[in-house]
Amino acid sequence: MSNQDKKIDQRLKRPQTIAGALGGLMQIFGVRASDADLLARWDDIMGTDIASIAKLAAIRKNRDNTFNVVIRPAVPAYTLQLSYSKDEIIKRINKYFGYDAVGKISFRK
Repeated sequence: MSNQDKKIDQRLKRPQTIAGALGGLMQIFGVRASDADLLARWDDIMGTDIASIAKLAAIRKNRDNTFNVVIRPAVPAYTLQLSYSKDEIIKRINKYFGYDAVGKISFRK
């Protein structure tokens, strides 16, 4: 049994979410599942410049189908730098979802 087969067997033994199991397939077809999909692909969406200094802390969906996004900087000193990049972060998230998905962005230290 090769290492690849062992990895697949280990992966199949663990419980998985539907989004986790179908995430790769959904990415191929360009379907955005939900806010959980944003969390799973945060590093790809933000790029190394933002993803290296900030992580997604929380995301809440509003009744009008917009999201309130809470971002946690790796170091509190990065909060100011991220606030300057707020428009770029909104633009990247909206581009990923394909519509104006972001209602509000806030930062948590």
